[in-house]
Amino acid sequence: WSRLKAHELRALAAANAVVILPIASIEQHGPHLPTMTDTRLGYEINIRAARKAVAGGRPTVVAPVVWSGLSEHHMPFGGTLTLSHATFRAVLRDLIDSIIRHGFRDILISNSHGGNQIAMQQICDELAPTCPATLVATTYVSEAGTSLSQHCQDQPGVMHAGEAETSMMMAVEPGLVDASDLGSLVQGMDGAGFLKAGKASYRWRPFPHVTANGLAGNPTRASAEKGERMIEAGAEALAALILDTGTWAAPGDRRGAGTQGVPFR
Repeated sequence: WSRLKAHELRALAAANAVVILPIASIEQHGPHLPTMTDTRLGYEINIRAARKAVAGGRPTVVAPVVWSGLSEHHMPFGGTLTLSHATFRAVLRDLIDSIIRHGFRDILISNSHGGNQIAMQQICDELAPTCPATLVATTYVSEAGTSLSQHCQDQPGVMHAGEAETSMMMAVEPGLVDASDLGSLVQGMDGAGFLKAGKASYRWRPFPHVTANGLAGNPTRASAEKGERMIEAGAEALAALILDTGTWAAPGDRRGAGTQGVPFR
């Protein structure tokens, strides 16, 4: 988006291009990864996904990354910039409104930070009933699923600054990864239980409750080769989501005679 001219974006809107709106974070990622990790990985995966979608026949453009998200749980370790829920939701609402006013009708909110997921879904719930565009929200880790997590040796999936994120950063920003003492950084963490209470209840927790140094997992298992495979898995998953006509199809009205209430889309 930011590398295009206004008339080029008007042409993309007229061609019914999908707009990917990446949302991420600037937050601590342990002693060995930069604070831009979520933003950098989200950008890389979304750019690759857009190229694959275009090659598959669907015009696609990537908006600038919303680089600050909901990261209060990482503030105690320093280096983190966070927004309030109200500000984050307002920013997304205004950006989505701008995209729609330019004529785009299919918008993929593409998330690369776990802390943004609930608010992202809430924005879709809030806007979708009256929005003239189709809004779809995704997190690349979830959409890729086992096609990405199968490359992990010591953890079930992507954890904070562990094997997976360290591998992916080694693939795209090797100069920003401090691999000098990864063995001392290993931190076990129950990812499934981090935000859990009881059997199936939710409890917000700050990250110092579960890690001594700001990361989770085993970065010693990381490699650039593994990271490249993970990034490609994420990009393939997002491209498949974009190219699936069911993602954007308008469902029919299945209400029977005499059951109609208010209009909907």
